[in-house]
Amino acid sequence: MSSVTEPTTDAEAGSGTRAELTLRAILLGLVLSVVMGAANVYVGLKAGMTVSASIPAAVMAMLIFKLFFKRSSILEANQVQTCASAGESLAAGIIFTMPAMILIGHWQEFDFWTVSMVALTGGLLGILFMIPMRRVFVANNDELPYPEGVACAAVLEAGEAGQHGAAQRLVAGGVLGGLFKVIAGYFGMVTETLQTAMASGGRIFYFGGDLSPMLVAVGFIVRLNVAVLVFIGGTLGWLIGIPLIGELGESESAIDGAWRIWSTEVRYVGVGAMVVGGLSSLIAVRAGLKAAVVELWGGFDRQKATPLAGERDIPSGVIIFLGLLCTAMLAIVNYRFTGNVGVTVLGTVVMLAMGFFFTAVASYIVGLVGNSNSPVSGMTITAVLVAGGMLWLYGSSGTEAMVSTLGIAAIVCCVACTSGDVCNDLKTGSLVGAAPFRQQMMQIGGVFVAAFVMAPVLTLLHENTEGGIGGPNLSAPQASLFASLAKGFAGESQLPWNLIGIGAVVGVVILVIDEILKRKSKFRAHLMPIAVGMYLPFGLATPILIGGLIAYFTTRRTPEKDHDSVLHRGILFSSGVIAGEALTAVGLAGLAAVGYASYEAEMSESAKTMFSIVVAIVIVTAFTLMARPGRETSEDVKSS
Repeated sequence: MSSVTEPTTDAEAGSGTRAELTLRAILLGLVLSVVMGAANVYVGLKAGMTVSASIPAAVMAMLIFKLFFKRSSILEANQVQTCASAGESLAAGIIFTMPAMILIGHWQEFDFWTVSMVALTGGLLGILFMIPMRRVFVANNDELPYPEGVACAAVLEAGEAGQHGAAQRLVAGGVLGGLFKVIAGYFGMVTETLQTAMASGGRIFYFGGDLSPMLVAVGFIVRLNVAVLVFIGGTLGWLIGIPLIGELGESESAIDGAWRIWSTEVRYVGVGAMVVGGLSSLIAVRAGLKAAVVELWGGFDRQKATPLAGERDIPSGVIIFLGLLCTAMLAIVNYRFTGNVGVTVLGTVVMLAMGFFFTAVASYIVGLVGNSNSPVSGMTITAVLVAGGMLWLYGSSGTEAMVSTLGIAAIVCCVACTSGDVCNDLKTGSLVGAAPFRQQMMQIGGVFVAAFVMAPVLTLLHENTEGGIGGPNLSAPQASLFASLAKGFAGESQLPWNLIGIGAVVGVVILVIDEILKRKSKFRAHLMPIAVGMYLPFGLATPILIGGLIAYFTTRRTPEKDHDSVLHRGILFSSGVIAGEALTAVGLAGLAAVGYASYEAEMSESAKTMFSIVVAIVIVTAFTLMARPGRETSEDVKSS
């Protein structure tokens, strides 16, 4: 089987014997940062979650280098994926929060400079906060498995060894995802959500599933445990919570009633569970926080020596200088939001404090369960609650309080997303012998270019998608939720504290169950995926579960230690599907912006439903076939 080789020595990594930070790697990394960032804007608005861009970016880099250059190194490809994944992680931070400004009515369109400043400062702070934690969570930590970081390193090693088929599967996935989006989004031949509901005794019973290969791909990547937990959360919210909490209104269809009860009541139970999850994560990494502070100040003493390249980070003096610059930019952003000096000072302090704490939380969880499974939503909800509560105590209310709360949440979300990605990439780099300070420079470059494409892509999708952001096609579940929380703290609406309290109790119960499972079972009851399932539309949970099941049946006859190798082909195909569907959606929005609107095919609803079922079968079949381990993978597994 394919395995990660021992890393080169620090001296070898910095000796220049292998090309690393070359002009072609820098340019390709910056381009892919923009592309992956744009794609994940769509993925997050539709699916409510994003997945890591590291593996597809690494494959793309190796393919391009081998096609157009005679010689290239694994370190160059690693630098490309490092830069590209920075753009993807920044997109997650922005789309979870900034659309809320539209949803509360503060903006009629996305403000380019405000969105760009939030993205740039939040992304830079995520990198700067993570650098002094590298030794704590990466270099000197043998307890965290880093599943995605190790998998990306294995992909890089396989590419350098000349294993075939990776690029073909990535391209095949892209074709499937893009073709589906054209059929569904441009020609309207597919019903993107198959759903049904019935009312009995005034109670509503609902079931549904989104028809999207992208969501199946997400489920395949996160695998069965997490996919089942998301589905359990959806079951608690939609199949149990809706019948228990709400009743069908007069002259209201069962489907409309189910969505109303979920959006106004049930998902706040998930909020309560997420708050508990965020606090428990913070407690779990308290030792790492203390060690990171010691590491930051200890960096000044280490600068007196000349460290080897494999040990060298961006100097502490530079970190502090850039940090102060970001703090000044944050103050400008806050003042731009509110025009109030007192609120600006309070908001800036809260941003910095929570950003540093959640950097440690994100780094720890990425090391534990991977970047795609990091509970950023829970951290951001905690930030919203803390910021909203402090502004309420300060006496701030109305629009000023809402936009300040959302501004704080946006920065914290960008910090958490970016720092987790940085941690994951640094682990990959340590396995392939990369120089940390060079990766950190590439991450800064990726954040810088991606920050300035967030607002244009958001505007493109909002103005050229039916219903816009917040509508049925781009529901932006996190942003909608954060908008509701901000309104509650600002006195614009009443928060259902009783439901949030119920969610907190549910969260504590799940934590207890997980502690029991930790001792007796391989299956875990991680709180965050369950809470996410509660507040996401149930249609997302169904295809994610299907993807997880495909991953499970692909590996059920192989030892657990060989799962990464067996799933490698399916992960590449899934990554291609996600990129293909997302980029096609952005492209269709661009066509609509220049006058080429969608063409609705003339089909009856029954014919469209039947065709949708056929498409669903084709999607599942394609994943099953493309995920099967090839001959070379099977032989590797047997030989191990």
